[in-house]
Formats: sequence, structure tokens, C-alpha cells
Amino acid sequence: MLDTGPWLQAAAALAAVLGLIWLAARALAARQDAAARPGRRLALVESLALDPRRRLLLIRCDGRDALLLTGGTEDRMLGWLPPEQGP
Repeated sequence: MLDTGPWLQAAAALAAVLGLIWLAARALAARQDAAARPGRRLALVESLALDPRRRLLLIRCDGRDALLLTGGTEDRMLGWLPPEQGP
């Protein structure tokens, strides 16, 4: 006769891990929904790692885009980008 105890324990552990993955996915989706809320003034548009310490960030603030360089010895604002013009 087979002992079902280890099989039930393994199934319960698998169910717990799958539940945690599902909860993490829901939390990530809620976080992304919160980041896309209307009325927010500041948003990270894009990020580019230049090396292990430095990162180039494109941010949007009040409808204008700015370029930031972070890391290294100090952080710098490289400037505001001109607004995009339509065709």
C-alpha cells in the first residue's frame, strides 16, 4: 500500500508556491495600474543602464521630457528635451 502523506505534502507545497506567484503577479499589475493613473505629474518614460553604476533616465514632468544622468560621483540633469511636433 502507498503512503499518500508525502504526495499530499508536495501537492500542498506546490499549491502554496503557485498561490504566492499569483499574488505577486496581482501586486505587480496593481502597481502598474497605479503608475498609469491620470493626474500624476511625474513619470519615468525610459531608463538605460550605461554601466554598472550610471543610468540615463528619460522622465516626463508636467508634459515635458527631461534627461537625467544618475550614478557616478553626482547626478546631473542634462536638460529639457524640445517638445515633439506633429506631422
